[in-house]
Amino acid sequence: MAARTAFYDPDGTRYGLPTYPWRFAPDGYATRRQLWALGLRPGGQDVAAQLMRGRRRRPPLVAYLYRIDAAKPVRPMTPAKRAALDRANTARRTCPDCGRDAGYTIPASLGSCVPCAYPEDQRAA
Repeated sequence: MAARTAFYDPDGTRYGLPTYPWRFAPDGYATRRQLWALGLRPGGQDVAAQLMRGRRRRPPLVAYLYRIDAAKPVRPMTPAKRAALDRANTARRTCPDCGRDAGYTIPASLGSCVPCAYPEDQRAA
C-alpha cells in the first residue's frame, strides 16, 4: 500500500506532472494505446499526467497520459500508405537467401527463414 501512496501526486509537485499509481488514472485520461483503441491520437497535445509503478532495484515504470477531450481522430489510411506498408511487410517476410515468402516475419537474429538458417535440421526430418 505504501508504493501506491509514493506515486500519488495529483498536483505534480513531486514529479513535475500529475502522477497517479498504476491503474488509478482519473477519468478523462488515456495512454496512447488506449486512445488508439478509441480511434483517437494525441494530436500534438503535451503529456497531461503520468502513471507510475515501482519495480525492485530498477527505475519505476512510467506510462504517459493524454486528455481524451483534447485528442483528435486518427488520420485515415491512404492507399499509398497502405501499399507502402504492404511492401514493407512483404520484405520482412521474404528470405534473403532463398527468396521465398516465409509466411512469418523473419527474425533479425536469424537473418533468414528457419529452413535456410538450420539446413542440417531440415535434412534430418
